Amino acid sequence: QTGATAIHPGYGFLSESYELARLCEEAGITFVGPPKEALHLFGDKVQARGLAVRNNVPVVEGCTDLPDAAAARAFIEEKQLPFPVVLKAIHGGGGRGMRVVRKWEELDEMFARCTSEAATAFGDGSLFLEEYLENARHLEVQVLADGQGGAVHLYERDCSVQQRHQKVVEFAPARGLSEELRKKITGSALKLVHASSYRSAGTVEFLVRGDLSDPNARFVFMEMNPRIQVEHTVSEEACQVDLVQSQLKIAGGASLADLGLLQDQISLKKVSIQCRMSMMPGGKGTLEKYNFPAGTTSFTQGG
Repeated sequence: QTGATAIHPGYGFLSESYELARLCEEAGITFVGPPKEALHLFGDKVQARGLAVRNNVPVVEGCTDLPDAAAARAFIEEKQLPFPVVLKAIHGGGGRGMRVVRKWEELDEMFARCTSEAATAFGDGSLFLEEYLENARHLEVQVLADGQGGAVHLYERDCSVQQRHQKVVEFAPARGLSEELRKKITGSALKLVHASSYRSAGTVEFLVRGDLSDPNARFVFMEMNPRIQVEHTVSEEACQVDLVQSQLKIAGGASLADLGLLQDQISLKKVSIQCRMSMMPGGKGTLEKYNFPAGTTSFTQGG
Protein backbone atom coordinates (compact mmCIF):
# COMPACT_ATOMS: atom_id res chain seq x y z
CA GLN A 1 0.00 0.00 0.00
CA THR A 2 2.79 2.45 0.82
CA GLY A 3 5.45 1.23 -1.59
CA ALA A 4 7.94 0.84 1.25
CA THR A 5 11.03 -1.15 0.35
CA ALA A 6 12.25 -1.64 3.93
CA ILE A 7 10.73 -2.18 7.37
CA HIS A 8 12.35 -1.23 10.66
CA PRO A 9 10.45 -3.19 13.33
CA GLY A 10 11.33 -0.92 16.26
CA TYR A 11 12.38 -2.50 19.55
CA GLY A 12 9.26 -4.39 20.60
CA PHE A 13 8.72 -8.13 20.30
CA LEU A 14 7.98 -7.71 16.58
CA SER A 15 11.67 -6.92 16.14
CA GLU A 16 12.49 -10.52 17.15
CA SER A 17 9.84 -12.07 14.90
CA TYR A 18 11.23 -14.79 12.66
CA GLU A 19 7.91 -14.83 10.84
CA LEU A 20 8.03 -11.11 10.02
CA ALA A 21 11.61 -11.39 8.76
CA ARG A 22 10.63 -14.39 6.62
CA LEU A 23 7.60 -12.62 5.13
CA CYS A 24 9.71 -9.54 4.35
CA GLU A 25 12.24 -11.71 2.56
CA GLU A 26 9.53 -13.44 0.51
CA ALA A 27 8.01 -10.08 -0.43
CA GLY A 28 11.35 -8.60 -1.45
CA ILE A 29 11.24 -6.08 1.40
CA THR A 30 14.38 -5.37 3.42
CA PHE A 31 14.02 -6.29 7.10
CA VAL A 32 16.14 -3.80 9.05
CA GLY A 33 17.50 -6.27 11.55
CA PRO A 34 19.22 -9.62 11.83
CA PRO A 35 18.82 -12.45 9.31
CA LYS A 36 15.82 -14.67 10.01
CA GLU A 37 18.21 -17.52 10.88
CA ALA A 38 19.73 -15.46 13.70
CA LEU A 39 16.27 -14.57 15.00
CA HIS A 40 15.38 -18.26 15.07
CA LEU A 41 18.67 -19.17 16.79
CA PHE A 42 18.62 -16.56 19.54
CA GLY A 43 14.86 -16.82 20.00
CA ASP A 44 15.54 -20.27 21.43
CA LYS A 45 17.60 -19.88 24.60
CA VAL A 46 18.65 -23.52 24.54
CA GLN A 47 20.08 -23.16 21.02
CA ALA A 48 21.80 -19.92 22.04
CA ARG A 49 23.30 -21.63 25.07
CA GLY A 50 24.55 -24.44 22.85
CA LEU A 51 26.21 -21.93 20.52
CA ALA A 52 27.99 -20.38 23.50
CA VAL A 53 29.24 -23.77 24.70
CA ARG A 54 30.55 -24.67 21.22
CA ASN A 55 32.45 -21.39 21.05
CA ASN A 56 34.00 -21.61 24.52
CA VAL A 57 31.89 -18.82 25.97
CA PRO A 58 31.27 -19.61 29.66
CA VAL A 59 27.76 -20.54 30.79
CA VAL A 60 26.25 -21.61 34.12
CA GLU A 61 25.47 -25.24 34.93
CA GLY A 62 22.08 -26.08 33.48
CA CYS A 63 19.65 -28.58 32.00
CA THR A 64 17.94 -27.96 28.67
CA ASP A 65 15.67 -31.01 28.62
CA LEU A 66 12.90 -30.61 31.21
CA PRO A 67 9.64 -32.35 30.32
CA ASP A 68 8.34 -31.97 33.87
CA ALA A 69 9.21 -30.99 37.46
CA ALA A 70 10.41 -34.52 38.17
CA ALA A 71 13.13 -34.13 35.52
CA ALA A 72 14.18 -30.84 37.12
CA ARG A 73 14.36 -32.51 40.52
CA ALA A 74 16.45 -35.38 39.13
CA PHE A 75 18.91 -32.97 37.48
CA ILE A 76 19.38 -30.90 40.64
CA GLU A 77 20.06 -34.08 42.62
CA GLU A 78 22.42 -35.52 40.01
CA LYS A 79 24.52 -32.35 39.73
CA GLN A 80 24.13 -31.53 43.44
CA LEU A 81 23.23 -27.98 42.51
CA PRO A 82 22.80 -25.69 45.51
CA PHE A 83 19.65 -23.62 45.79
CA PRO A 84 18.59 -21.21 44.48
CA VAL A 85 18.13 -22.37 40.89
CA VAL A 86 16.18 -20.60 38.16
CA LEU A 87 13.54 -21.90 35.74
CA LYS A 88 13.33 -20.06 32.42
CA ALA A 89 11.10 -20.21 29.36
CA ILE A 90 13.04 -21.48 26.36
CA HIS A 91 11.34 -18.90 24.14
CA GLY A 92 10.99 -16.26 26.85
CA GLY A 93 12.16 -12.72 27.34
CA GLY A 94 11.60 -9.56 29.33
CA GLY A 95 11.63 -11.42 32.64
CA ARG A 96 8.45 -13.36 31.82
CA GLY A 97 8.34 -17.13 32.16
CA MET A 98 11.09 -17.00 34.78
CA ARG A 99 11.00 -18.18 38.39
CA VAL A 100 13.71 -18.46 41.06
CA VAL A 101 13.36 -21.63 43.15
CA ARG A 102 14.92 -21.35 46.62
CA LYS A 103 14.01 -24.70 48.17
CA TRP A 104 12.74 -28.15 47.24
CA GLU A 105 9.23 -27.39 48.46
CA GLU A 106 8.82 -24.64 45.85
CA LEU A 107 9.90 -26.65 42.81
CA ASP A 108 6.60 -28.22 41.71
CA GLU A 109 4.58 -25.02 42.16
CA MET A 110 7.17 -22.80 40.46
CA PHE A 111 7.50 -25.23 37.56
CA ALA A 112 3.73 -25.18 37.01
CA ARG A 113 3.55 -21.37 37.24
CA CYS A 114 6.50 -20.87 34.93
CA THR A 115 5.12 -23.30 32.35
CA SER A 116 1.71 -21.60 32.40
CA GLU A 117 3.16 -18.10 32.13
CA ALA A 118 5.48 -19.10 29.27
CA ALA A 119 2.65 -20.80 27.36
CA THR A 120 0.43 -17.73 27.76
CA ALA A 121 3.10 -15.18 26.86
CA PHE A 122 5.04 -17.03 24.17
CA GLY A 123 2.79 -19.85 23.00
CA ASP A 124 5.25 -22.46 24.28
CA GLY A 125 5.56 -23.65 27.87
CA SER A 126 8.94 -25.37 27.43
CA LEU A 127 11.41 -24.63 30.22
CA PHE A 128 15.05 -25.08 31.07
CA LEU A 129 16.85 -24.86 34.40
CA GLU A 130 20.07 -23.14 35.38
CA GLU A 131 22.25 -22.46 38.37
CA TYR A 132 21.20 -19.08 39.82
CA LEU A 133 23.96 -16.61 40.57
CA GLU A 134 22.76 -14.54 43.49
CA ASN A 135 24.00 -10.95 43.85
CA ALA A 136 25.66 -11.01 40.44
CA ARG A 137 26.17 -7.91 38.32
CA HIS A 138 24.27 -7.82 35.05
CA LEU A 139 26.28 -6.43 32.13
CA GLU A 140 25.21 -6.32 28.52
CA VAL A 141 27.40 -5.69 25.49
CA GLN A 142 26.09 -3.63 22.58
CA VAL A 143 27.19 -5.16 19.29
CA LEU A 144 26.88 -4.15 15.65
CA ALA A 145 27.62 -6.34 12.63
CA ASP A 146 27.39 -5.78 8.90
CA GLY A 147 26.72 -9.35 7.72
CA GLN A 148 29.88 -9.14 5.62
CA GLY A 149 32.27 -10.39 8.27
CA GLY A 150 32.61 -7.11 10.12
CA ALA A 151 31.55 -6.85 13.77
CA VAL A 152 32.27 -4.43 16.61
CA HIS A 153 31.18 -3.85 20.17
CA LEU A 154 30.17 -0.51 21.66
CA TYR A 155 31.34 -1.51 25.13
CA GLU A 156 29.04 -2.50 27.97
CA ARG A 157 26.03 -1.24 29.88
CA ASP A 158 25.48 -2.04 33.55
CA CYS A 159 21.83 -2.95 34.09
CA SER A 160 22.11 -4.53 37.54
CA VAL A 161 19.45 -2.26 39.10
CA GLN A 162 16.25 -4.18 38.36
CA GLN A 163 12.76 -4.69 39.72
CA ARG A 164 11.09 -8.06 39.10
CA HIS A 165 13.71 -8.83 36.42
CA GLN A 166 12.89 -5.55 34.65
CA LYS A 167 15.71 -3.07 34.14
CA VAL A 168 15.15 0.22 35.94
CA VAL A 169 18.53 2.00 35.83
CA GLU A 170 21.14 1.41 33.16
CA PHE A 171 24.43 3.16 32.59
CA ALA A 172 27.59 3.03 30.50
CA PRO A 173 30.36 2.35 31.03
CA ALA A 174 30.21 -0.05 34.00
CA ARG A 175 31.91 1.61 36.97
CA GLY A 176 35.20 0.09 38.06
CA LEU A 177 35.28 -2.60 35.39
CA SER A 178 38.74 -4.08 34.93
CA GLU A 179 40.01 -3.48 31.40
CA GLU A 180 41.12 -7.11 31.20
CA LEU A 181 37.69 -8.35 32.28
CA ARG A 182 36.06 -5.97 29.79
CA LYS A 183 38.13 -7.49 26.97
CA LYS A 184 37.11 -11.01 28.01
CA ILE A 185 33.41 -10.14 28.10
CA THR A 186 33.29 -8.10 24.90
CA GLY A 187 35.45 -10.71 23.17
CA SER A 188 32.97 -13.41 24.16
CA ALA A 189 30.12 -11.31 22.77
CA LEU A 190 31.88 -10.96 19.43
CA LYS A 191 32.55 -14.71 19.30
CA LEU A 192 28.79 -15.28 19.27
CA VAL A 193 28.23 -12.55 16.69
CA HIS A 194 30.73 -14.10 14.28
CA ALA A 195 29.58 -17.67 14.96
CA SER A 196 25.99 -16.78 14.07
CA SER A 197 26.80 -14.73 10.93
CA TYR A 198 24.93 -11.89 12.61
CA ARG A 199 23.89 -8.62 10.97
CA SER A 200 22.59 -5.37 12.47
CA ALA A 201 22.46 -4.30 16.14
CA GLY A 202 22.11 -6.66 19.08
CA THR A 203 22.83 -7.06 22.77
CA VAL A 204 24.71 -9.92 24.42
CA GLU A 205 23.96 -10.27 28.13
CA PHE A 206 26.25 -11.59 30.87
CA LEU A 207 26.25 -12.09 34.62
CA VAL A 208 29.40 -11.31 36.59
CA ARG A 209 30.01 -12.86 40.00
CA GLY A 210 32.52 -10.98 42.11
CA ASP A 211 34.14 -7.57 42.00
CA LEU A 212 34.18 -5.91 38.59
CA SER A 213 37.69 -4.70 39.31
CA ASP A 214 38.91 -8.32 39.50
CA PRO A 215 40.20 -9.35 36.06
CA ASN A 216 39.51 -12.98 36.96
CA ALA A 217 35.93 -12.50 38.17
CA ARG A 218 33.59 -15.22 36.95
CA PHE A 219 31.30 -14.20 34.10
CA VAL A 220 28.73 -16.25 32.21
CA PHE A 221 26.60 -15.80 29.09
CA MET A 222 22.88 -15.29 29.71
CA GLU A 223 21.27 -14.61 26.36
CA MET A 224 21.43 -12.52 23.24
CA ASN A 225 18.70 -10.08 22.26
CA PRO A 226 18.75 -10.01 18.44
CA ARG A 227 17.34 -6.50 18.09
CA ILE A 228 17.83 -2.88 18.96
CA GLN A 229 16.72 -2.36 22.58
CA VAL A 230 15.03 0.50 24.41
CA GLU A 231 18.32 1.14 26.20
CA HIS A 232 20.38 1.45 23.00
CA THR A 233 20.48 5.22 23.55
CA VAL A 234 22.76 4.68 26.57
CA SER A 235 25.44 3.23 24.28
CA GLU A 236 24.74 5.80 21.59
CA GLU A 237 25.49 8.63 24.00
CA ALA A 238 28.48 6.92 25.61
CA CYS A 239 30.17 6.15 22.27
CA GLN A 240 28.60 8.91 20.16
CA VAL A 241 27.44 6.43 17.50
CA ASP A 242 23.94 6.53 15.98
CA LEU A 243 22.93 2.87 16.13
CA VAL A 244 19.61 3.16 14.29
CA GLN A 245 21.20 5.12 11.47
CA SER A 246 23.91 2.45 11.32
CA GLN A 247 21.22 -0.26 11.14
CA LEU A 248 19.57 1.46 8.20
CA LYS A 249 22.82 1.92 6.31
CA ILE A 250 23.89 -1.69 6.93
CA ALA A 251 20.49 -2.85 5.68
CA GLY A 252 21.23 -0.84 2.54
CA GLY A 253 24.46 -2.75 1.97
CA ALA A 254 27.06 -0.63 3.77
CA SER A 255 29.89 -2.29 5.67
CA LEU A 256 31.20 -1.14 9.03
CA ALA A 257 34.33 0.05 7.23
CA ASP A 258 32.14 2.20 4.95
CA LEU A 259 30.59 3.73 8.08
CA GLY A 260 33.95 4.39 9.75
CA LEU A 261 33.01 1.99 12.53
CA LEU A 262 36.04 -0.22 12.95
CA GLN A 263 36.81 -1.30 16.52
CA ASP A 264 39.81 0.99 16.98
CA GLN A 265 37.63 3.92 15.90
CA ILE A 266 35.06 3.33 18.66
CA SER A 267 35.75 4.58 22.17
CA LEU A 268 33.94 5.58 25.34
CA LYS A 269 33.51 9.33 25.12
CA LYS A 270 30.87 10.05 27.77
CA VAL A 271 29.12 8.61 30.80
CA SER A 272 25.47 7.92 30.06
CA ILE A 273 22.58 6.85 32.30
CA GLN A 274 18.97 5.87 31.66
CA CYS A 275 16.25 5.71 34.30
CA ARG A 276 12.77 4.27 33.96
CA MET A 277 9.69 4.78 36.10
CA SER A 278 8.46 1.46 37.46
CA MET A 279 5.59 0.48 39.75
CA MET A 280 6.79 -1.27 42.90
CA PRO A 281 5.29 -4.66 43.87
CA GLY A 282 1.90 -4.04 45.42
CA GLY A 283 2.07 -0.41 44.39
CA LYS A 284 -1.03 1.46 43.32
CA GLY A 285 -2.30 4.93 42.78
CA THR A 286 -2.00 7.59 40.12
CA LEU A 287 1.10 9.45 39.01
CA GLU A 288 -0.13 13.01 39.41
CA LYS A 289 2.89 15.03 38.40
CA TYR A 290 5.81 14.35 36.10
CA ASN A 291 8.38 16.90 35.01
CA PHE A 292 10.30 15.99 31.88
CA PRO A 293 14.08 16.37 32.16
CA ALA A 294 15.36 19.26 30.09
CA GLY A 295 18.64 20.48 28.71
CA THR A 296 21.12 19.65 25.99
CA THR A 297 22.43 16.56 27.82
CA SER A 298 19.08 14.84 28.37
CA PHE A 299 16.86 12.71 26.15
CA THR A 300 13.28 11.86 27.12
CA GLN A 301 11.06 9.22 25.63
CA GLY A 302 7.54 8.37 26.77
CA GLY A 303 4.81 6.03 25.73
